[in-house]
Amino acid sequence: MGFFSHARNWSSKEATAATYDGDSNSDSHPAEGHEVARTNKRQIGVISASFLIFNRMIGTGIFATPSGILAQSGSVGLALFIWVAGMIIAAAGMAVYLEFGTALPRNGGEKNYLEYVFRKPKFLTTGLYTGYVILLGWAGSNSVVFGEYILHAAQIEVNRWNQRGVGLACITAAFLIHGLALKWGLRLQNLLGVIKLVIILIIVGTTGSSYGVVTALYNVIWSYIGYSNANYALSETKIPVKTLKIAGPLALGTVAVLYMFVNIAYFAAVPKEEILSSGRILAASFFRNVFGERAERALSVFVALSAFGNVLSVIFSQGRLVQELGREGILPFSRFWASNRPFNAPLAGLFEHWLVSVIIMLAPPPGDAYNFILNVISYPLAIVNTFVALGLIWLYTHRTAYNWNPPFRATLPVVFFFFLSNVYLVIAPFIPPDDGQSIYESLPYWLHCVVGWGIIAGGGMYWLIWAKIAPKIGKYKLVREATMDEVDGWERHYFVRRPLGAVAAE
Repeated sequence: MGFFSHARNWSSKEATAATYDGDSNSDSHPAEGHEVARTNKRQIGVISASFLIFNRMIGTGIFATPSGILAQSGSVGLALFIWVAGMIIAAAGMAVYLEFGTALPRNGGEKNYLEYVFRKPKFLTTGLYTGYVILLGWAGSNSVVFGEYILHAAQIEVNRWNQRGVGLACITAAFLIHGLALKWGLRLQNLLGVIKLVIILIIVGTTGSSYGVVTALYNVIWSYIGYSNANYALSETKIPVKTLKIAGPLALGTVAVLYMFVNIAYFAAVPKEEILSSGRILAASFFRNVFGERAERALSVFVALSAFGNVLSVIFSQGRLVQELGREGILPFSRFWASNRPFNAPLAGLFEHWLVSVIIMLAPPPGDAYNFILNVISYPLAIVNTFVALGLIWLYTHRTAYNWNPPFRATLPVVFFFFLSNVYLVIAPFIPPDDGQSIYESLPYWLHCVVGWGIIAGGGMYWLIWAKIAPKIGKYKLVREATMDEVDGWERHYFVRRPLGAVAAE
């Protein structure tokens, strides 16, 4: 099997396929059989799409980060203001992703949007995004918190290895469920989403007797990450445009209201000093103060289930992104990564994300593990969102050239606000913190920024080898073509290697 097993040699039959050379898009018209296959593949309705977003947003952020946010902001008032600011940024981001998602309703999320806008240098966007998808272990952070809360419930002292051992079991279970039983995985996600909603409603309905700001804002934004989660599986969504327009605002609006009431409940029931000292088990402290020690242990189990629901949601979507890269022939051994066999699920793509998440989960030192994982994921996302927003601004100013008339419009002021917010989030973390405000115990404050840019640069290096150096050595040209998948009826793109002699002959 060749290094790029899906990038095939050029043939006369392949010459008849519609091409996409980075300068234009091609549309194909599926036959009736393709349409039936495509319809049968769509299993995600409004409820499942809403819970895909809901579960991705409500992982452990609202239970694990308020203590750090209060510590970094310095006051209850500023902490609540930062939560409001995060909500506004998330709402603007959802509007941007709704516009792109309704205009380009297929699997892949921002990969499709960036490729649609940024077409030169040819395939550079694809290479950069490949590094972003392959090298980030999104599911690692909540797997770590799952381990911490389960051990807390069992009254076992938490250390580096038992916490991560339980976390490893969590992410492995999520990988196997989605890889071996897709329908049951979706049903379990929905069930855990309901449980999360109940927990948060209990908290809401109960009352009792420079660097710091940007770090706190990162933690809030982390708690809102997920508003774009349904965009990654639109090829598997029933009536995708309508479903996305309902599910996105419904999930985000619900989460935003609940987050504010949860914070108010925390501040009402838990003394400020205890909030600051409770770390990632603030929710457990809340239940101990209000209901007693038994309730604290029960709540710890439920928060762990919330973390598990988030891990299920994350690995579901990230596995599909890896699969899309495989379907296009971008990755080495692409046929392997693209496969839906043997259980009609992207088992290989899920495995890749499981592997990277486990590595990221096990690598950092004990005290800094959660914060480092959280920030090393959030920071590259801010870079990607900066370019997603910039791309939509470009489309607004070149609407005719791109024939851009989507079913939903975010509006230029909203997009520009989202763009500026993410530029700030990219630049501000490089400003040195005041004494005692570093988020790490033993790591440099800037480490996650450098690693984030390194991940993007890794994608650039991959592009240089795959799209420039290898074609030059092999004397071929990479050409992107469109085809219709015979199994599921989806249109997909793939790369072929066209020998330079064939190019000259044309």
